[in-house]
Amino acid sequence: MKVIRWLDEHIEEFFLVFFSIVMVVVIAVQVFMRYVLSSSLSWSEELARYCFIWLVYFGISYGVKKQRHIKVDVALLLLKERGKIVLQIGANLLFLGFALFVIFYGVDIAQRLLSFGQTSPALQIPMGLVYLATPIGMGLAALRLVQQIMKQFKALAGEGSFKVKTEQEIILEEQSSDKGSRD
Repeated sequence: MKVIRWLDEHIEEFFLVFFSIVMVVVIAVQVFMRYVLSSSLSWSEELARYCFIWLVYFGISYGVKKQRHIKVDVALLLLKERGKIVLQIGANLLFLGFALFVIFYGVDIAQRLLSFGQTSPALQIPMGLVYLATPIGMGLAALRLVQQIMKQFKALAGEGSFKVKTEQEIILEEQSSDKGSRD
């Protein structure tokens, strides 16, 4: 049970850190090889690019989990708490529909590429594995959206709390917590 809870809380962070480290190390080694040893690695840019692709899709899920995905706050300023939650539910349902659409077609594209046997030029990685970043990342984002929608419906029913914050409120909270930790 602890493992499942840890995965629920930290899976995005783990992969974001992992792919970031791999990218930075590979690019640093490539720079060293190119400018110090006057040689280059044929596979480094390709690996960094594929890590970046996976990083982007895990980042989408992380943004959903932290409620930091792109949004327009103007409507939130006009509404009371329950209205904000209803608006957020609507936005999350639209995003969930988009995520399911992307998952459906992403799986189809990845399966086709895997069946064609196409591989990457330098690393010879099956291209279907690279394209699996899309349905896996959006699948994780869809899971996070469902989790949030459930919390939001519970808050509307009075069984829990869910605070919808504008970007300005989030920034002000972060600044005050940073200031408090420095004092």
